[in-house]
Amino acid sequence: MSADFLPIPILVFFAIVVLYLLNSIKILREYERGVIFRLGHALAHPKGPGIIFVFRPFDQMVRISLRQEVLEVPPQDVITRDNVTIKVNAVVTLYVVDPNAAAIKVANYVYQTSQFAQTTLRSVLGEVELDELLSHRDKLNLRIQSIIDQRTEPFGVKVTSVEVKQVDLPDQMLRAMAKQAEAAREARAKILHADGEFNAAQKLVDAASLLATQPLTLQLRYLQTLTEIGVEKNTTIVFPLPVELMSLLNRVAQGAAGAGPEKP
Repeated sequence: MSADFLPIPILVFFAIVVLYLLNSIKILREYERGVIFRLGHALAHPKGPGIIFVFRPFDQMVRISLRQEVLEVPPQDVITRDNVTIKVNAVVTLYVVDPNAAAIKVANYVYQTSQFAQTTLRSVLGEVELDELLSHRDKLNLRIQSIIDQRTEPFGVKVTSVEVKQVDLPDQMLRAMAKQAEAAREARAKILHADGEFNAAQKLVDAASLLATQPLTLQLRYLQTLTEIGVEKNTTIVFPLPVELMSLLNRVAQGAAGAGPEKP
């Protein structure tokens, strides 16, 4: 045997060691963390990002993503406090803040959060009336988010937002709401019309009071009316007599009727 070459068993051993080391190298991305279980026990701190070594079979690694995930809650049948049956779905935004807890304390943190979101959605929306659900959706979103976040905190998941996406109402409820909105619009229109009539009447009363105190303005108004009639090129002209002249003629006629022929 030549001394320049190592024995074949040693070369095989070194080759196996090199392959083992190469296979133990793992690369974690910036948004990933690796929870290492060494002989079944999780290490205190997760590994990554970058290059880490996982020495199998002694070590096992669970990859946990730290990126935000969007979870869509399927439509839920909800009965509101005023006994209206509706279908509501929502969108939940979450991310992992404690990789060790997310890997150890729950089998599937996304599925678990989805179940919490469904039950919380039915519970919270069932405590409010339909009008409050439609008009104060932001307030309800914050309340649902706070409740889900408290329930997911033990397994290292942070819920950042919950948005009620769509509210499906029964057809009869949609028709009733449309009639209610139409009645409200008609009521506002009638109120505006009544206010306009009142303002117009008030203006006429003010104008009449002003004309009564200034007789000359009434004569000027007569002249303005004649000018407007002449501009229209009408064949018939109506000449309005002054009120004073008509009153004078009326008094003369009444005096003549009263001083009729005396009886013999």
